[in-house]
Amino acid sequence: QDQLQQKIICPGPVTCLTASPNGLYILAGVAESIYLWEVSNGNLLAILNRHYQDLTCLCFTDDSSHFLSGAKDCLALVWNLYSVLQAEPSQIPDPRHVWSRHSLPITDLCCGFGGPLARAATASLDQTAKLWEISSGELLLSVLFDVGIMAVTLDLSEYHMFCGGMDGSIFQVDLCAWPVQRDRTFQTERENGKVFKGHRNQVTCLSVSTDGSLLLSGSHDETVRLWDIQSKQCLKTMNHKGPVTNAFIVLAPANMFNPDGKPSVPLPKFSKHLHGTESNDEQGSEGVTLRLGLHQQESGESYLEKAERMYSQMYSTREKNLVGDQEHLTIQVSELEEEVSTLRKINKNLFDFSARIITKPAK
Repeated sequence: QDQLQQKIICPGPVTCLTASPNGLYILAGVAESIYLWEVSNGNLLAILNRHYQDLTCLCFTDDSSHFLSGAKDCLALVWNLYSVLQAEPSQIPDPRHVWSRHSLPITDLCCGFGGPLARAATASLDQTAKLWEISSGELLLSVLFDVGIMAVTLDLSEYHMFCGGMDGSIFQVDLCAWPVQRDRTFQTERENGKVFKGHRNQVTCLSVSTDGSLLLSGSHDETVRLWDIQSKQCLKTMNHKGPVTNAFIVLAPANMFNPDGKPSVPLPKFSKHLHGTESNDEQGSEGVTLRLGLHQQESGESYLEKAERMYSQMYSTREKNLVGDQEHLTIQVSELEEEVSTLRKINKNLFDFSARIITKPAK
């Protein structure tokens, strides 16, 4: 039987929820705000208020370095997690990118693989699904359909993008089609072999298996369907007692079928106040809390600030080169080479230290 491990009271109705792949953080959308909690101690690290209407979707990149948020205000925002963590509580950090090319509310988000170099897909009621590059923020592809799009996902190899429509159809978009067009129209009558038909109401969620052969879909018609992608045939239908809001394919944990398996560490209660704003009496004296990226008292930029500056310079090199600022480009390259040299020295020192510890003879 399923047992409730921990009941967590949030500041308001949660419209979307996601956890970082490394398991360290949880994001929740409450009205127009994004709440960021640290899982290990329940501290509320940040409240982000940059959307103008209710949140609809949240997702992390696969390396947990960035996260994306979509809302009814037609905006999709890209956030750098470490910039959010190192910001002072009194400051509202700026998103890395603001994507404003949709004309109606965002309904779903999906990130590919590659961390900050990955591609992300957005779906909207404006009958389009768009593909973006997270590093530069550029729009790579916009596909127009004849219905509003409620769900979007990518397969593991990112050869195809799957889009779920309000009428129950699921569309398969080839991302490697030739010729390459940034604006494309999906014509159902011409691409009938690339449509999954079976749902009788809007498709709310999509998920592709790791081998790219199966597609899972949930719908407001109270069913979850498993499809064979190659043949577009429905392999299995699972009925529910209400509209399906979320469903996804996940690798089963090793102890999933162990009757004695249970979480070894209990989940703490999540704080309702920002970390650092509570009184000392309320915080208690148990343990030590380390927060990544707090500003130092002495002058000069921190390592995270320097790394972020170098990171932004890497992706501005192409634009600077086009302008013809060769001297500035040379300075950037030299700074990056110096940074790489420093990181190599740090890596070598870590390797030598680890080797000495491992090869140290036992007493």
